[in-house]
Amino acid sequence: MSTPRKRTTSRTRTATRILTALSATACLAAGLAVAPATAGPRPAPLGDLAKKHHRYFGSAVDGPGFADPAYLKLLGSEFGQLTPANAMKWYATEPERGVFDFTAADQVVSFARAHHQKVRGHTLLWHNQLPAWLTEGTWTAGELRAVLKNHIQTVVRHHKGRIMHWDVVNEAFEEDGTYRESLFYKTLGPGYIADALRWAHEADPHAKLYLNDYNVDGIGPKSDAYHRLIKQLKADGVPVDGFGIQGHLALQYGFPADVRQNMQRFADLGVEVAVTELDIRMRLPATPEKLATQATWYADYVEACLAVEKCVGVTVWDYTDKYSWIPGVFPDEGAALPYDEHLRPKPAYHAAKAVLGG
Repeated sequence: MSTPRKRTTSRTRTATRILTALSATACLAAGLAVAPATAGPRPAPLGDLAKKHHRYFGSAVDGPGFADPAYLKLLGSEFGQLTPANAMKWYATEPERGVFDFTAADQVVSFARAHHQKVRGHTLLWHNQLPAWLTEGTWTAGELRAVLKNHIQTVVRHHKGRIMHWDVVNEAFEEDGTYRESLFYKTLGPGYIADALRWAHEADPHAKLYLNDYNVDGIGPKSDAYHRLIKQLKADGVPVDGFGIQGHLALQYGFPADVRQNMQRFADLGVEVAVTELDIRMRLPATPEKLATQATWYADYVEACLAVEKCVGVTVWDYTDKYSWIPGVFPDEGAALPYDEHLRPKPAYHAAKAVLGG
């Protein structure tokens, strides 16, 4: 990845707000009390601020959070969009062949509707978190096509009219830009992507259909592969509406300085761009210096989205370190999200909010 780009002098007010947030964090880290704010109007939440820019600011949510009232209060009030982190994946929605279970998915959608939030569907087709009956089966091309079509269309029709975007195909390429050797690719060839998009469109013509992946923040072999694919799909009349950039970053690898240029080149193809799974992890323990860098990166990513007209929104991959997936996958890393494990806003939260005008 590229090295972080420097903040420009035109961002002076944003930088001042970030530094103010960092000063409070430093006091807390040192065990010093921070004076409470005087009473006044309730600060505007991230979701409302983003809406003023004709964008959304959202969060992923998973099952454990629904048993946490304090978490749910913030989830329902701070964000304008939700993504089910796991509830719509294949293992959850079709655990047995032809037997569908939408209990967990409906819980997310119902919560979102009750709080006037948009929903991104995630994900119809991925090589991970598949049920055993699918991965352990032996399939002809015709059999797997039928299974895949039935799964996509049953899930999409169940949620028809309630899902803004679908991540139709997730993580289809390797780092070098070659196709991932998934069950679907090996059995059906690369055409499975176009088929999946067509089947999803048939099931809900009004939902926007996305391809989604990680390590595609900047310009490189993997994002180049998606650029070529989307250009070809558009030329072939395949219904593809957006490109999802996950945004799983780590401080030790540097910030993708060309993220804005990368977003723009996809927008120039005529598709939307969304930041779908943003989190910025660090090697633990977290320090004021690391949190300061993280805050700047969050601000830079949100600024990039605001600078590209067809970037429609930003979703953090859950909003609190309490429920982050990072520690379970990357030992000794974490502190990746805008709220800490005690549901307190971190400098990253204030930095993103400053960019949005809060």
